[in-house]
Amino acid sequence: MTLGATGTDRTTLREIRPRYEGSNICTWIGFKHVNYLVEEAVLDHLRQLGAPAGKLYERHGLGVDITDIDTKILTALHIDDIATATVREAPDRGDGRRLTVEMTVERDGETVKAVVSKVAVQLRLDPRGHPVAEPPAELAAHVVDRLGAGGTPIPLAPGTDPLDHLTAGANAFGWAWRMPYFYCHFTERVQMSGYLRQMEEIVDLFLADRGVSIKTLLDEQDWIPVVPHSRITILDEARMEETLYTVITVENVFKRLTYTARLDAYVLRDGVLVPTATGRITHGWAVIENRRDWSLVDFDDRLINALNGKEGKSEGRGTTP
Repeated sequence: MTLGATGTDRTTLREIRPRYEGSNICTWIGFKHVNYLVEEAVLDHLRQLGAPAGKLYERHGLGVDITDIDTKILTALHIDDIATATVREAPDRGDGRRLTVEMTVERDGETVKAVVSKVAVQLRLDPRGHPVAEPPAELAAHVVDRLGAGGTPIPLAPGTDPLDHLTAGANAFGWAWRMPYFYCHFTERVQMSGYLRQMEEIVDLFLADRGVSIKTLLDEQDWIPVVPHSRITILDEARMEETLYTVITVENVFKRLTYTARLDAYVLRDGVLVPTATGRITHGWAVIENRRDWSLVDFDDRLINALNGKEGKSEGRGTTP
């Protein structure tokens, strides 16, 4: 349900529900699908202000791309929740149109803030040659010929395996996978939701590699991972059917409460690893108390050692499933 724009500050409101796919353990919604809700709220914001994604592409050849998404989850969302998303314009930082998204839900008769997210949007001009109209003047500042904030390329010596190079000497795990068409949009580019899938997948593979897989801790201790914070920034464009080399590196284990890992994604072009995205994700663990509730727990020694690479670590790489 769209509640409409308010006042003169270009703020929009929308009621929004999580999708069933994101309810993976009990009825809680995972971080990836929380970010999908943020994306949906942003697209609706543009739609309410007269710039729907379909119209921008079909008339002006502009693809709406979220190029930075920084999301904090303050309260868990459940499958039957109706969240109210408030989207506001934010100060320009030179990396695209900046927006803030806040979501609230009702809990025991009170309105509770559930999600806060900061988002950057760029309008990528499609070069495929079909005639298009000039972009609206108010959007022209956000039109780009190529996505991303830029990164530092890494030359690779002939015969060197990219994952071996990227994970050497680090508390890291790498994974190589050919980018399928369903991770892309506007015909050829990997979109933000594709990187969110990559982040979710590589965390799952990393934990399994360290001997503390999601199912292992769920079966043995009734523990599940929870994500209070995630961020992904697109640095360059990755294209359909390119191999994406994704690396997760543990940066910090905070006491026995959370750990933060960095995600870096690259494509190999002409012997050079080109960074296409970077991000971070923070995890804690919680014990399932009943079908609706959970509570955070301290990491045990097995989990601490696995995260620090002291046991259960293999060669530190994954391959295409």
